[in-house]
Amino acid sequence: MNGPTLHDCRQVFAEELAALAREDPRVVAVCNDSVGSGNLTAFREEFPDRLINVGIAEQNMVGVGAGLANGGMVPFVSGAGPFLTGRALEQIKADVAYSRRKVVLCGHSPGLAYGQLGPTHHSVEDLSWLRAVADLTVVVPTDREQTRAAVRWAYAAEGPSYLRIPRFTVPDVVPAGSPFAPGAALTLREGVDLTILAIGSLVPRALAAAGELAAEGISARVLNTPFVHPLDEAAVLRAAAETGALVVAEEATLSGGLGAAVAALTGQRHPVPLRLLGVSGFAPTGDPAFLLDHFGLGVEDVKRAAREVLAMAAARTPAPAV
Repeated sequence: MNGPTLHDCRQVFAEELAALAREDPRVVAVCNDSVGSGNLTAFREEFPDRLINVGIAEQNMVGVGAGLANGGMVPFVSGAGPFLTGRALEQIKADVAYSRRKVVLCGHSPGLAYGQLGPTHHSVEDLSWLRAVADLTVVVPTDREQTRAAVRWAYAAEGPSYLRIPRFTVPDVVPAGSPFAPGAALTLREGVDLTILAIGSLVPRALAAAGELAAEGISARVLNTPFVHPLDEAAVLRAAAETGALVVAEEATLSGGLGAAVAALTGQRHPVPLRLLGVSGFAPTGDPAFLLDHFGLGVEDVKRAAREVLAMAAARTPAPAV
């Protein structure tokens, strides 16, 4: 039997960006010699005067975007995640966030998507770096529905934002018409025994794990948290209180990403058994799907973590009085 149809979110990003450009002459794209990999070829053909290719100069690219925003334009600054965030972090901090410029930073091919090109091209630190920048919203959409919503939201938002545009082909898992609001998480599956919080490419795996856990009699809530910063603190604390155990899964380093945000919040406000699944070091060379499994981000790994936090929760629960 065939599995679900998989889709490339970069395509819907490009479609939505072009649709916005037709609606608003202020919308422009700025890229770093990444017209093809950013799926901006059709945009360039339709709007040749509204795509600015600065070449392999990411710091300049972000500065140009900030300048365009200062001039009343709405720039979508598009580049490969590792280079947009790593090389231009100072410009993101000073020219965009500190200056409160309405710039939409679009990190393409994030996480381990570049696979065989190795750690120089992997973008697993971006969430950690950008969560630390004040006044910058960090968004990780999961599928086509959420990518479209994220692009629309970023266009309408007042301040700067970072969109992590997936390269992994993923199934559609977010129901059409689902709300998309700053800092709002989305419950994709109800559950009472534990909660699995996931973003991006890990959301389909979290849902698959929850489905298989149900066959074992384990009821797992799946919480999609596309806004890594600001975090939906109310939803996370509610999950901690109602289910008593948490697993966080992300295609990012364990140092400072979504898991770190959840751990800091619950550790201070509502401590519960917690397992963080993410990238734990530099990766070997390999296919992206292989690398996810290498770092323990497969369906079986999520299930194992779920059983671990349930065992921890059981050990903490006093035995009923006889």
